[in-house]
Amino acid sequence: MERVREDNKFALLVYLWGTISGVVSGWLALYSKPAWIVGALMYLLTDAFVLRLMGGKLPEDLREVEKAKLRGAVLKKAFWGWLLFWLYFTMLVYTVGIHFSPVPYSNQSLLAQSLNTTGG
Repeated sequence: MERVREDNKFALLVYLWGTISGVVSGWLALYSKPAWIVGALMYLLTDAFVLRLMGGKLPEDLREVEKAKLRGAVLKKAFWGWLLFWLYFTMLVYTVGIHFSPVPYSNQSLLAQSLNTTGG
């Protein structure tokens, strides 16, 4: 069985941590609106999560980084992947949790026409 390359494993772990952070954010936001900040602060733990699960095998571009600057380099490299997964799963869990249903405000809207089941 072929092993996963370090850069792909890094990306998958960042996405996993973004997903976990998003689920926590969305779930906490159901009970308190500003609680999504807790999930956003989980970004600061990205490096600890990823480095621990990487087992010391870093992607090529992070191997040359000195130990003192490794945390910042990991956070910088992981930012966009983490952010997009965090936003998506925060909104998904929150939307499902509040039992959202769209409400058309005009009979002329596309939403009203698609929800109209009377055929009129």
